[in-house]
Amino acid sequence: MKITRIETTRVKSLANLLWVEIHTDEGLVGLGETFRGAEAVEAYIHSVSAPLLLGKDAGQIERHNRTLLRGYLGFNGSGVETRAASAIDIALWDLLGKSLNQPLYQLLGGLCHDRMRAYNTCAGVSFNSQGEQRRVIAQGDSKPSGRYDDQVAFLECPDELAQSLIEEGFSAMKIWPVDSFAAASGGQFISSADIKKAIAPFEKIRRAVGDRIELMCEFHSLWNTSSALAIARPLRELDIFWAEDPIKMDSPQALADYRRLSGLPVCGSETLAATSNFRDHLAADALDYVMLDLSWCGGITEAKKIAALAEAYQKPIAPHDCTGPVVLMASLHLGLSSPNAIFQEVVRAYLAGFYGDLVTTLPTLEKGWLSPPQGPGLGTALSDALRARPDVVVRRSGR
Repeated sequence: MKITRIETTRVKSLANLLWVEIHTDEGLVGLGETFRGAEAVEAYIHSVSAPLLLGKDAGQIERHNRTLLRGYLGFNGSGVETRAASAIDIALWDLLGKSLNQPLYQLLGGLCHDRMRAYNTCAGVSFNSQGEQRRVIAQGDSKPSGRYDDQVAFLECPDELAQSLIEEGFSAMKIWPVDSFAAASGGQFISSADIKKAIAPFEKIRRAVGDRIELMCEFHSLWNTSSALAIARPLRELDIFWAEDPIKMDSPQALADYRRLSGLPVCGSETLAATSNFRDHLAADALDYVMLDLSWCGGITEAKKIAALAEAYQKPIAPHDCTGPVVLMASLHLGLSSPNAIFQEVVRAYLAGFYGDLVTTLPTLEKGWLSPPQGPGLGTALSDALRARPDVVVRRSGR
Protein backbone atom coordinates (compact mmCIF):
# COMPACT_ATOMS: atom_id res chain seq x y z
CA MET A 1 0.00 0.00 0.00
CA LYS A 2 2.01 2.94 -1.34
CA ILE A 3 1.44 6.59 -0.51
CA THR A 4 0.51 8.42 -3.72
CA ARG A 5 -0.84 11.78 -2.55
CA ILE A 6 -0.90 13.95 0.59
CA GLU A 7 -3.69 16.49 0.78
CA THR A 8 -4.27 19.19 3.39
CA THR A 9 -7.53 21.01 4.06
CA ARG A 10 -8.29 24.04 6.17
CA VAL A 11 -10.99 26.68 6.36
CA LYS A 12 -10.26 30.33 6.98
CA SER A 13 -13.03 30.76 9.54
CA LEU A 14 -11.45 28.02 11.72
CA ALA A 15 -7.94 29.33 11.36
CA ASN A 16 -6.23 26.90 13.73
CA LEU A 17 -7.50 23.58 12.37
CA LEU A 18 -5.71 21.57 9.68
CA TRP A 19 -6.67 18.19 8.27
CA VAL A 20 -4.33 15.82 6.45
CA GLU A 21 -5.49 13.06 4.11
CA ILE A 22 -3.06 10.41 2.91
CA HIS A 23 -4.05 8.66 -0.33
CA THR A 24 -2.74 5.26 -1.42
CA ASP A 25 -2.50 3.22 -4.60
CA GLU A 26 -5.20 0.91 -3.21
CA GLY A 27 -7.72 3.74 -3.13
CA LEU A 28 -7.82 4.04 0.67
CA VAL A 29 -7.55 7.42 2.39
CA GLY A 30 -6.38 8.06 5.95
CA LEU A 31 -7.40 11.15 7.91
CA GLY A 32 -5.37 13.12 10.45
CA GLU A 33 -5.66 16.47 12.17
CA THR A 34 -3.68 19.03 14.10
CA PHE A 35 -4.33 22.39 15.67
CA ARG A 36 -2.67 25.81 15.96
CA GLY A 37 -0.76 27.55 13.21
CA ALA A 38 -2.55 25.70 10.42
CA GLU A 39 -0.91 27.57 7.55
CA ALA A 40 2.58 27.01 8.94
CA VAL A 41 1.96 23.27 9.43
CA GLU A 42 0.44 23.06 5.97
CA ALA A 43 3.57 24.60 4.44
CA TYR A 44 5.83 22.23 6.37
CA ILE A 45 3.86 19.14 5.34
CA HIS A 46 4.12 19.94 1.64
CA SER A 47 7.69 21.22 1.65
CA VAL A 48 9.32 18.71 4.03
CA SER A 49 7.04 15.82 5.02
CA ALA A 50 5.48 14.94 1.67
CA PRO A 51 8.79 14.38 -0.17
CA LEU A 52 9.81 11.94 2.58
CA LEU A 53 6.58 9.95 2.34
CA LEU A 54 5.44 9.86 -1.29
CA GLY A 55 5.98 6.43 -2.79
CA LYS A 56 6.65 4.84 0.59
CA ASP A 57 4.77 1.96 2.25
CA ALA A 58 1.91 3.45 4.30
CA GLY A 59 2.04 0.53 6.74
CA GLN A 60 5.50 1.36 8.08
CA ILE A 61 4.06 3.69 10.70
CA GLU A 62 6.81 3.41 13.31
CA ARG A 63 9.50 4.06 10.69
CA HIS A 64 7.71 7.13 9.33
CA ASN A 65 7.02 8.43 12.82
CA ARG A 66 10.69 8.14 13.71
CA THR A 67 11.72 9.93 10.51
CA LEU A 68 9.27 12.80 10.96
CA LEU A 69 9.23 13.12 14.74
CA ARG A 70 12.85 12.39 15.57
CA GLY A 71 14.41 14.48 12.84
CA TYR A 72 17.16 17.01 13.33
CA LEU A 73 14.74 19.77 14.39
CA GLY A 74 11.65 19.84 16.57
CA PHE A 75 11.95 16.42 18.18
CA ASN A 76 11.65 17.64 21.76
CA GLY A 77 9.02 20.34 21.30
CA SER A 78 5.45 20.73 20.10
CA GLY A 79 6.15 23.14 17.24
CA VAL A 80 5.40 22.91 13.54
CA GLU A 81 7.51 19.81 12.88
CA THR A 82 5.87 17.83 15.67
CA ARG A 83 2.36 18.94 14.79
CA ALA A 84 2.88 17.93 11.19
CA ALA A 85 4.26 14.55 12.26
CA SER A 86 1.33 14.08 14.64
CA ALA A 87 -1.33 14.70 12.00
CA ILE A 88 0.39 12.40 9.53
CA ASP A 89 0.77 9.66 12.12
CA ILE A 90 -2.94 9.77 12.96
CA ALA A 91 -3.75 9.49 9.25
CA LEU A 92 -1.45 6.48 8.83
CA TRP A 93 -3.14 4.67 11.73
CA ASP A 94 -6.53 5.46 10.20
CA LEU A 95 -5.28 3.94 6.94
CA LEU A 96 -4.07 0.81 8.70
CA GLY A 97 -7.45 0.32 10.35
CA LYS A 98 -9.23 0.75 7.04
CA SER A 99 -6.90 -1.66 5.26
CA LEU A 100 -7.62 -4.34 7.90
CA ASN A 101 -11.30 -3.38 8.28
CA GLN A 102 -10.85 -2.94 12.04
CA PRO A 103 -11.51 -0.04 14.42
CA LEU A 104 -8.38 1.63 15.64
CA TYR A 105 -8.82 0.57 19.25
CA GLN A 106 -8.66 -3.05 18.10
CA LEU A 107 -5.23 -2.45 16.53
CA LEU A 108 -4.05 -0.86 19.78
CA GLY A 109 -4.81 -4.03 21.75
CA GLY A 110 -8.59 -4.12 21.95
CA LEU A 111 -11.02 -2.63 24.41
CA CYS A 112 -9.89 -2.19 28.01
CA HIS A 113 -13.08 -0.22 28.70
CA ASP A 114 -16.57 -0.76 27.32
CA ARG A 115 -17.14 2.98 27.52
CA MET A 116 -15.16 6.06 28.58
CA ARG A 117 -16.14 8.66 31.16
CA ALA A 118 -16.17 12.19 29.74
CA TYR A 119 -15.67 15.48 31.52
CA ASN A 120 -16.81 18.79 30.10
CA THR A 121 -14.31 21.53 29.52
CA CYS A 122 -16.42 24.63 29.88
CA ALA A 123 -15.35 26.42 26.71
CA GLY A 124 -17.91 28.47 24.85
CA VAL A 125 -19.35 28.24 21.39
CA SER A 126 -16.62 30.43 19.83
CA PHE A 127 -13.65 29.43 22.00
CA ASN A 128 -10.67 28.62 19.75
CA SER A 129 -12.74 29.21 16.61
CA GLN A 130 -10.80 32.27 15.51
CA GLY A 131 -7.12 32.97 15.03
CA GLU A 132 -7.00 34.35 18.57
CA GLN A 133 -8.25 32.29 21.47
CA ARG A 134 -11.29 33.60 23.33
CA ARG A 135 -9.74 32.39 26.55
CA VAL A 136 -9.62 35.23 29.05
CA ILE A 137 -12.97 36.69 30.06
CA ALA A 138 -13.42 38.78 33.18
CA GLN A 139 -16.42 38.45 35.44
CA GLY A 140 -19.19 40.82 34.38
CA ASP A 141 -17.87 41.16 30.80
CA SER A 142 -20.84 39.44 29.16
CA LYS A 143 -23.78 37.12 29.59
CA PRO A 144 -24.18 33.60 28.17
CA SER A 145 -25.46 33.82 24.59
CA GLY A 146 -26.94 30.32 24.51
CA ARG A 147 -27.28 27.05 26.35
CA TYR A 148 -23.70 26.01 25.71
CA ASP A 149 -21.88 29.31 26.15
CA ASP A 150 -20.17 27.62 29.07
CA GLN A 151 -17.11 29.85 29.30
CA VAL A 152 -19.23 32.87 30.16
CA ALA A 153 -21.54 30.74 32.29
CA PHE A 154 -18.79 29.51 34.61
CA LEU A 155 -18.13 33.12 35.56
CA GLU A 156 -21.65 34.54 35.61
CA CYS A 157 -23.80 31.59 36.71
CA PRO A 158 -21.49 28.70 37.68
CA ASP A 159 -24.09 27.11 39.94
CA GLU A 160 -26.61 26.85 37.08
CA LEU A 161 -23.87 25.57 34.75
CA ALA A 162 -22.91 22.79 37.15
CA GLN A 163 -26.54 21.79 37.57
CA SER A 164 -27.07 21.62 33.80
CA LEU A 165 -24.02 19.39 33.41
CA ILE A 166 -25.23 17.04 36.12
CA GLU A 167 -28.61 16.86 34.40
CA GLU A 168 -26.84 15.78 31.20
CA GLY A 169 -25.02 13.04 33.09
CA PHE A 170 -21.58 14.62 33.45
CA SER A 171 -19.72 13.80 36.63
CA ALA A 172 -16.79 16.21 36.12
CA MET A 173 -16.18 19.70 34.76
CA LYS A 174 -13.19 21.98 34.18
CA ILE A 175 -13.10 25.79 34.44
CA TRP A 176 -10.44 28.53 34.53
CA PRO A 177 -11.76 31.61 36.38
CA VAL A 178 -8.26 32.53 37.58
CA ASP A 179 -6.92 33.31 34.09
CA SER A 180 -8.29 36.84 33.81
CA PHE A 181 -6.30 37.95 36.86
CA ALA A 182 -2.92 37.01 35.38
CA ALA A 183 -2.63 39.78 32.79
CA ALA A 184 -2.08 42.64 35.25
CA SER A 185 1.24 41.27 36.52
CA GLY A 186 2.12 38.79 33.82
CA GLY A 187 1.33 36.03 36.28
CA GLN A 188 3.91 37.27 38.79
CA PHE A 189 1.56 38.39 41.57
CA ILE A 190 -2.07 38.04 42.67
CA SER A 191 -3.58 39.82 45.64
CA SER A 192 -5.64 38.18 48.36
CA ALA A 193 -8.68 40.14 47.19
CA ASP A 194 -8.30 38.87 43.63
CA ILE A 195 -7.81 35.30 44.81
CA LYS A 196 -11.17 35.51 46.58
CA LYS A 197 -12.81 36.78 43.40
CA ALA A 198 -11.05 34.14 41.28
CA ILE A 199 -12.18 31.16 43.30
CA ALA A 200 -15.73 32.41 43.84
CA PRO A 201 -17.12 30.28 40.95
CA PHE A 202 -15.74 27.13 42.60
CA GLU A 203 -17.38 28.11 45.89
CA LYS A 204 -20.72 28.76 44.20
CA ILE A 205 -20.60 25.37 42.49
CA ARG A 206 -19.82 23.55 45.73
CA ARG A 207 -22.63 25.35 47.57
CA ALA A 208 -25.10 24.54 44.78
CA VAL A 209 -24.32 20.90 44.00
CA GLY A 210 -21.97 19.74 46.73
CA ASP A 211 -19.80 16.81 45.70
CA ARG A 212 -22.10 15.60 42.92
CA ILE A 213 -19.55 16.75 40.32
CA GLU A 214 -15.74 16.71 40.22
CA LEU A 215 -14.13 20.12 39.76
CA MET A 216 -10.92 20.63 37.78
CA CYS A 217 -9.03 23.93 37.72
CA GLU A 218 -7.16 24.88 34.54
CA PHE A 219 -4.34 27.40 34.98
CA HIS A 220 -3.03 27.50 31.39
CA SER A 221 0.55 27.91 32.69
CA LEU A 222 -0.06 31.60 33.35
CA TRP A 223 1.46 31.87 36.85
CA ASN A 224 4.82 31.67 38.54
CA THR A 225 5.21 29.13 41.31
CA SER A 226 4.66 31.55 44.21
CA SER A 227 1.41 32.92 42.79
CA ALA A 228 0.16 29.46 41.81
CA LEU A 229 0.78 28.32 45.39
CA ALA A 230 -1.11 31.32 46.79
CA ILE A 231 -4.11 30.39 44.62
CA ALA A 232 -3.83 26.75 45.66
CA ARG A 233 -4.28 27.40 49.39
CA PRO A 234 -8.03 28.19 49.31
CA LEU A 235 -8.62 25.70 46.49
CA ARG A 236 -7.52 22.88 48.79
CA GLU A 237 -10.63 23.42 50.87
CA LEU A 238 -12.87 22.99 47.81
CA ASP A 239 -11.76 19.44 46.99
CA ILE A 240 -10.35 20.24 43.55
CA PHE A 241 -9.86 17.08 41.49
CA TRP A 242 -6.74 18.43 39.77
CA ALA A 243 -4.78 21.60 39.11
CA GLU A 244 -3.88 21.57 35.43
CA ASP A 245 -0.69 23.20 34.13
CA PRO A 246 -0.42 25.49 37.18
CA ILE A 247 2.96 26.86 36.04
CA LYS A 248 4.99 26.82 32.83
CA MET A 249 5.52 23.15 32.07
CA ASP A 250 9.23 23.45 31.27
CA SER A 251 10.66 22.68 34.72
CA PRO A 252 9.84 19.25 36.17
CA GLN A 253 11.50 20.19 39.46
CA ALA A 254 9.50 23.41 39.87
CA LEU A 255 6.31 21.50 39.13
CA ALA A 256 7.27 18.81 41.65
CA ASP A 257 7.79 21.56 44.23
CA TYR A 258 4.35 22.96 43.43
CA ARG A 259 2.76 19.52 43.73
CA ARG A 260 4.43 18.90 47.10
CA LEU A 261 3.66 22.32 48.60
CA SER A 262 0.20 22.96 47.14
CA GLY A 263 -1.48 19.80 48.38
CA LEU A 264 -3.37 19.61 45.06
CA PRO A 265 -3.16 16.76 42.53
CA VAL A 266 -1.39 17.99 39.39
CA CYS A 267 -2.43 17.27 35.80
CA GLY A 268 -0.09 17.87 32.86
CA SER A 269 0.20 18.48 30.04
CA GLU A 270 -1.30 19.09 26.65
CA THR A 271 1.69 21.33 25.96
CA LEU A 272 4.29 18.57 26.33
CA ALA A 273 5.52 16.65 23.30
CA ALA A 274 7.38 13.36 22.96
CA THR A 275 7.87 10.58 25.48
CA SER A 276 11.04 12.13 26.88
CA ASN A 277 9.26 15.18 28.30
CA PHE A 278 6.67 13.05 30.05
CA ARG A 279 9.46 10.76 31.29
CA ASP A 280 11.23 13.71 32.92
CA HIS A 281 8.06 14.96 34.65
CA LEU A 282 7.11 11.51 35.89
CA ALA A 283 10.64 10.80 37.12
CA ALA A 284 10.58 14.08 39.04
CA ASP A 285 7.32 13.01 40.76
CA ALA A 286 5.63 16.10 39.32
CA LEU A 287 2.39 14.61 37.96
CA ASP A 288 -0.66 12.82 39.32
CA TYR A 289 -2.58 12.72 36.03
CA VAL A 290 -1.06 12.57 32.56
CA MET A 291 -2.79 14.64 29.91
CA LEU A 292 -1.60 14.32 26.33
CA ASP A 293 -2.78 15.82 23.07
CA LEU A 294 -2.39 13.40 20.18
CA SER A 295 -2.04 16.19 17.63
CA TRP A 296 0.78 17.86 19.56
CA CYS A 297 2.73 15.05 21.23
CA GLY A 298 3.69 13.02 18.14
CA GLY A 299 0.49 11.25 17.12
CA ILE A 300 -0.89 7.88 18.11
CA THR A 301 2.49 6.16 17.87
CA GLU A 302 4.00 8.44 20.49
CA ALA A 303 0.81 8.66 22.55
CA LYS A 304 0.64 4.93 23.15
CA LYS A 305 4.22 5.01 24.42
CA ILE A 306 3.37 7.89 26.77
CA ALA A 307 0.32 6.00 28.03
CA ALA A 308 2.44 2.92 28.71
CA LEU A 309 5.06 5.04 30.49
CA ALA A 310 2.37 6.61 32.67
CA GLU A 311 1.05 3.15 33.52
CA ALA A 312 4.56 2.10 34.58
CA TYR A 313 4.48 4.98 37.06
CA GLN A 314 0.93 3.97 38.12
CA LYS A 315 -0.50 7.23 36.82
CA PRO A 316 -3.78 7.55 34.92
CA ILE A 317 -4.14 9.29 31.57
CA ALA A 318 -6.83 11.71 30.40
CA PRO A 319 -6.40 12.71 26.73
CA HIS A 320 -6.92 16.34 25.78
CA ASP A 321 -9.55 17.69 23.44
CA CYS A 322 -10.36 21.32 22.98
CA THR A 323 -9.34 21.43 19.35
CA GLY A 324 -10.93 19.27 16.64
CA PRO A 325 -13.18 16.25 16.07
CA VAL A 326 -10.61 13.97 14.44
CA VAL A 327 -8.25 14.19 17.41
CA LEU A 328 -11.21 13.56 19.70
CA MET A 329 -11.94 10.32 17.82
CA ALA A 330 -8.28 9.27 17.87
CA SER A 331 -8.01 10.07 21.59
CA LEU A 332 -11.09 8.03 22.35
CA HIS A 333 -9.61 5.00 20.55
CA LEU A 334 -6.41 5.41 22.58
CA GLY A 335 -8.26 5.76 25.87
CA LEU A 336 -10.55 2.81 25.27
CA SER A 337 -7.53 0.58 24.64
CA SER A 338 -5.41 1.92 27.53
CA PRO A 339 -5.95 0.31 30.96
CA ASN A 340 -4.98 3.50 32.80
CA ALA A 341 -7.32 5.90 30.95
CA ILE A 342 -9.91 7.44 33.29
CA PHE A 343 -11.35 10.41 31.37
CA GLN A 344 -11.77 11.78 27.88
CA GLU A 345 -12.08 15.54 27.71
CA VAL A 346 -14.96 16.89 25.61
CA VAL A 347 -16.46 20.30 24.95
CA ARG A 348 -20.21 19.92 24.74
CA ALA A 349 -20.45 23.28 22.95
CA TYR A 350 -18.29 21.83 20.17
CA LEU A 351 -20.09 18.49 19.99
CA ALA A 352 -23.43 20.28 19.73
CA GLY A 353 -22.00 22.90 17.36
CA PHE A 354 -19.32 23.16 14.73
CA TYR A 355 -17.79 19.67 15.14
CA GLY A 356 -20.83 18.22 13.42
CA ASP A 357 -20.24 20.40 10.37
CA LEU A 358 -16.71 19.11 9.85
CA VAL A 359 -16.87 15.31 9.90
CA THR A 360 -19.29 12.55 9.01
CA THR A 361 -19.42 10.92 12.45
CA LEU A 362 -18.89 12.10 16.02
CA PRO A 363 -18.51 9.99 19.16
CA THR A 364 -21.74 8.98 20.85
CA LEU A 365 -22.04 10.78 24.18
CA GLU A 366 -24.78 9.58 26.51
CA LYS A 367 -25.19 10.50 30.17
CA GLY A 368 -21.56 11.59 30.44
CA TRP A 369 -20.10 8.47 28.81
CA LEU A 370 -18.58 7.94 25.36
CA SER A 371 -19.19 4.72 23.43
CA PRO A 372 -16.57 2.98 21.26
CA PRO A 373 -16.56 4.37 17.69
CA GLN A 374 -17.92 2.13 14.96
CA GLY A 375 -16.33 1.43 11.59
CA PRO A 376 -12.76 0.80 10.49
CA GLY A 377 -9.89 3.08 11.42
CA LEU A 378 -10.96 6.21 13.24
CA GLY A 379 -14.55 5.74 12.15
CA THR A 380 -15.02 9.20 10.68
CA ALA A 381 -14.15 11.27 7.58
CA LEU A 382 -14.30 14.87 6.44
CA SER A 383 -17.84 15.90 5.52
CA ASP A 384 -19.06 17.03 2.12
CA ALA A 385 -20.29 20.21 3.79
CA LEU A 386 -16.74 21.06 4.86
CA ARG A 387 -15.35 20.48 1.37
CA ALA A 388 -18.07 22.70 -0.13
CA ARG A 389 -17.41 25.70 2.11
CA PRO A 390 -16.45 28.86 0.24
CA ASP A 391 -13.47 29.51 2.51
CA VAL A 392 -11.94 26.02 2.16
CA VAL A 393 -8.26 25.83 1.17
CA VAL A 394 -6.96 22.54 -0.26
CA ARG A 395 -3.34 21.82 -1.17
CA ARG A 396 -1.96 18.62 -2.71
CA SER A 397 1.40 16.93 -3.09
CA GLY A 398 1.73 13.88 -5.35
CA ARG A 399 -0.72 12.63 -7.95
